[in-house]
Amino acid sequence: MSHIVIIGAGQAGAALAAKLRALEFTGAITMIGEEPVAPYQRPPLSKKYLLGEMPLDRLYLRPPEFYAENGIDLRLSETAVSIDRADRQVIAGGQAIAYDQLALTTGAVPRRLPGAIGGELAGVHVVRTLADVDGMAPEFAPGRRVLVLGGGYVGLEAAAVAAQRGMQVTLLQHSERVLRRIACPETSAYFADLHRAHGVDLRENTQIAALRGADRVEQADLTDGTTMPVDMVIVGIGVTPATALAQAAGLTVDDGIAVDAMGRTSDPVIWAAGDCTSFPFRGARVRLESVQNAIDQAEAVAANMLGADTPYDPTPWFWSDQYDVKLQIAGLNTGYDRVVVRPGERAGSLSHWYYAGDTLLSVDAMNDPRAYMVAKRMIEAGRSPDPARVADPATDLKALMSA
Repeated sequence: MSHIVIIGAGQAGAALAAKLRALEFTGAITMIGEEPVAPYQRPPLSKKYLLGEMPLDRLYLRPPEFYAENGIDLRLSETAVSIDRADRQVIAGGQAIAYDQLALTTGAVPRRLPGAIGGELAGVHVVRTLADVDGMAPEFAPGRRVLVLGGGYVGLEAAAVAAQRGMQVTLLQHSERVLRRIACPETSAYFADLHRAHGVDLRENTQIAALRGADRVEQADLTDGTTMPVDMVIVGIGVTPATALAQAAGLTVDDGIAVDAMGRTSDPVIWAAGDCTSFPFRGARVRLESVQNAIDQAEAVAANMLGADTPYDPTPWFWSDQYDVKLQIAGLNTGYDRVVVRPGERAGSLSHWYYAGDTLLSVDAMNDPRAYMVAKRMIEAGRSPDPARVADPATDLKALMSA
């Protein structure tokens, strides 16, 4: 009987295992996860879960009993320490697990501050796992002083939760604007203004020099020469793909575990999907950190492991919740040279449409789900509306679809 082993029990691993069963794969499936809990959603950790608006049981991607009921041997609190490609074995939990095909869905790991500048002090947190958020949640109390490092989505979402909890929030962005790597200046300005309107002390072009304290963080020294007292620090300075296991096994790594359009690595019986993976897309190699990619790529890999031989060609989408604003993103803005701003139909709604020449690449929609859906469908269909018509608030969105 064929045996598929999946290393990594997050969104991609769970999606891959479930898809294998949905495609009527009857062989053995073993999924190895380092955490002690069944696969769960990560995005709500820094939003509704941290706010106390989502209980643990709603975080689970599927009921914990799903795995046993579907013949998936879910091994929790186990770490895969090596891959023996010659004998097709994974060493995990002190034993060798033979495989016929192997899938790597190892995800990503958060970047941390060096211990030399206080990164290992108590009260310094990252946001990635359930344990990370459970560990910091008791520290979210009105009046406490929190320093957030990083103006990406994780940092902004954590800052929003802290501000909503009545904390004194300072956010440091090392460059000239938040979301610089992933959004246009217009979107950056929108969210910077939003946070400042909620009392966040947002400081651009400012970095941490050192954190200080006896055993627990008490003070932050900044690169502009100022110091500030702090009660806790949240480090949201990005993630790196978890490639160590693949690299040690001799697989090709290129900003992630390199796979082809089918999701196959440089070893023909080893596959990869999700945050740990880089893949060919629109003539380049990309790595996407998103729920959409974790699910869709994993399901594509599952089908290809069973012989579908179908290239993975996604339309990426993302989202972020901050205060009362839902940001929805469709497409990838890489290579844009123009941004069209479109006011929404409701007060406070807005969308930013990214173009390369006359080609629509992506959209950022703030509290404007209709603009998001129209743009997403057009990007999927390879259609680009006239930028002048998009900019005109009198143009009906349905008319753009039919043009």
